[in-house]
Amino acid sequence: MKIVIVDDHAIVRQGYTSLLSSMLEDCSVTEAESGEELLSLFPRLLPDLVIMDVGLKSISGIEATKRLLQRYPDCNVLFFSMYDETPLVQKALETGAKGYISKNCRPEVLVDAVKRVVAGHCYVEHELAMKLAMNKVARVDDKLKELTQRELEIFIKLAKGACTQEISEQLCISGKTVANHTTAIKSKLDVTSLTELVHLAIEAGLVKVGNQLH
Repeated sequence: MKIVIVDDHAIVRQGYTSLLSSMLEDCSVTEAESGEELLSLFPRLLPDLVIMDVGLKSISGIEATKRLLQRYPDCNVLFFSMYDETPLVQKALETGAKGYISKNCRPEVLVDAVKRVVAGHCYVEHELAMKLAMNKVARVDDKLKELTQRELEIFIKLAKGACTQEISEQLCISGKTVANHTTAIKSKLDVTSLTELVHLAIEAGLVKVGNQLH
């Protein structure tokens, strides 16, 4: 297994290089102190995994990952950072990285994350994953508060797979009224398709997986 650790602190790089080398069999670890050095090294090394710090001094770890994945979309990147703020974790994962763990985690967590990501899975440290989930639900709840009671009712029926005619009959309103409400719902929730609407309902816990329209 070939790994590149990208961190601008030499002591940190050396410490985790030693740790991974001792805890993983047949592991070769290369160190890079910047995103630029990583981008220079990568074509020659073609590592199985890049362990990336977020707060690099020149280009950030997030920017370096974006550039790396533009050139090598199949590359595995695991963020490993002292920062655990939800917006930053979310932004890091949106680059296409396969995981995010904090530098406060136990060595076993780091090793597990490395194995999982190299095997093709995604890995987010449990506490960070919980923060992301809670933040996501909170954002959805804020959006749903903008709906009127009637719009919420129609939203749930749409998410469960009911068509305009069925909703019209169930609520004793015209199809045109249902269509107007549907347009308003999509606008308020910032979605453009039924699929997005269904996913939003699932995230909010209003519809169980298996009950929604696919």
